[in-house]
Amino acid sequence: MKHFQSDDINIVYEDNQILVVVKPQNLPVCKDETGDDDLLNLLKQYLAKKYNKPGEAFLGLVHRLDRPTGGVMVFARNSKSAARLADSLKEGELEKRYLSVTVGVPKQPRNVLKNALYKDTSKNQVYCVPVATEGAKLAILEYHTLAEKMGHALVDIKLITGRSHQARVQMANIGCPLFGDQKYGNGKSPVTNLALWAYELRFPHPVSKDIMVFRVMPPAEEIPWKAFDIENLLAIVK
Repeated sequence: MKHFQSDDINIVYEDNQILVVVKPQNLPVCKDETGDDDLLNLLKQYLAKKYNKPGEAFLGLVHRLDRPTGGVMVFARNSKSAARLADSLKEGELEKRYLSVTVGVPKQPRNVLKNALYKDTSKNQVYCVPVATEGAKLAILEYHTLAEKMGHALVDIKLITGRSHQARVQMANIGCPLFGDQKYGNGKSPVTNLALWAYELRFPHPVSKDIMVFRVMPPAEEIPWKAFDIENLLAIVK
């Protein structure tokens, strides 16, 4: 895998309370069993270097993105802001929107998907299961098809719940796996980066309570994103 450094991370916004960044694809958010570079540690290095802090800088992990997913994230720069952002997440005030490209076009242009999901931790695999299945958790997302091209669709996804692999599993369950998804694509998807990108984050600032909105578009030069005029499509529907 690519070796990342703290200077590689795009810092979108920074103040004394929060740090908003773009997570690169295929970089884990925090340390895992692989021992690879992780975003949280790289950002702590960035803060320690910038502010000449001795030892390890504090940075609170508020929410997560799966390793193959890229896009905008917020971190807390102190424990009070971490607690307030965690409350915002719990209360549904921290809203996350994603863009994806699907293999196949959803039959309904707009829909709300509700599924019971079960995660097999030994395989790191998530399944749609009957509601009464022990250990299953309710997953809800809203999607809106923005455009179609050659059997693929650009889809705007809003996660109502935050389950592991949720968008990937729920879209695959309606016959539209995400482009580049080798885990849930049923062999239908080409080997490339996963076409799932967290493009918008909206939340109340932990101190001022102002509504903060951050948008970061996926890499426009990469397949499959370059097939769609994403910024104009989003401007039309918003």
